[in-house]
Amino acid sequence: MKKLLREPLVHFLVGGVLLFALYGETASPGAQAPDRIVVSEDQVAMLVQSFERTWMRPPRDAELKGLIDDFVTEEVLYREALALGLDRDDLIVRRRMRQKMEFLSDGISEREPSDEELRAFLDANPERFRIPSRVSFVQVFVSPDADGSPAQRAAQLLARLRDADESAGSGDPTLLPHELDGATPREVAGTFGTAFADALAEVPDGEWDGPLASSYGLHLVRVMSREPGRLPALEELRSAVAREWTAAQRAEARERFYRELRARYDVEVRMPAAPVPPAVAEQR
Repeated sequence: MKKLLREPLVHFLVGGVLLFALYGETASPGAQAPDRIVVSEDQVAMLVQSFERTWMRPPRDAELKGLIDDFVTEEVLYREALALGLDRDDLIVRRRMRQKMEFLSDGISEREPSDEELRAFLDANPERFRIPSRVSFVQVFVSPDADGSPAQRAAQLLARLRDADESAGSGDPTLLPHELDGATPREVAGTFGTAFADALAEVPDGEWDGPLASSYGLHLVRVMSREPGRLPALEELRSAVAREWTAAQRAEARERFYRELRARYDVEVRMPAAPVPPAVAEQR
């Protein structure tokens, strides 16, 4: 019995019964009689509250009558549309009903995680929460389009820069930034390319080095500072871990819920005949 009570499908069925019971009390008291529509006090109150939220005042008598008439019109047309089967084979209706079923399964699965569960989730998914390393550096560009050998020019310029001749360090004109401050590896790669970012990780701090190649040309670089990446403790990012944990639990519960429902159906897929290739069609 305890095992049965832990089954998600049982939870869903119980939740569904409660929702339908609530619907019977508040949404459509006369729903079991197709030719009878009862607008309950709760429904009238909801119409009034909706009007007040929009207009910041209660509706007048004539306005309230209009709200109720519109509600009845909607109910009449909705029932007639169902009777005619207009909800069938409607992509928008199908998607909406799917969303409602997924919403039911989501509500059943959600709960507050314990610290032990969050720590286990953090340990299993460190890359989701790792703070990336950052680097600050300056670069001098050597264009492959300028006169002379780019490698030779880069070597000569590097020697002058190492001799503290900063006036010789302007390099060739470029639209690339001369300096990046506190950039992540992804940001460096986004500006200079992955190969440059990988090479920059091996450059010693505090001195001019290079040349480093990019798709633009050659670069002489000086790393000013680095901040290593790290995985924060749970206490630093509990809310973020809890949010990710909840999303993962929801996805897992939704998939489990679907598999249990899917097992009740025998699905047959009939594929259309393969289209005739154009060359074969022309021969015919």
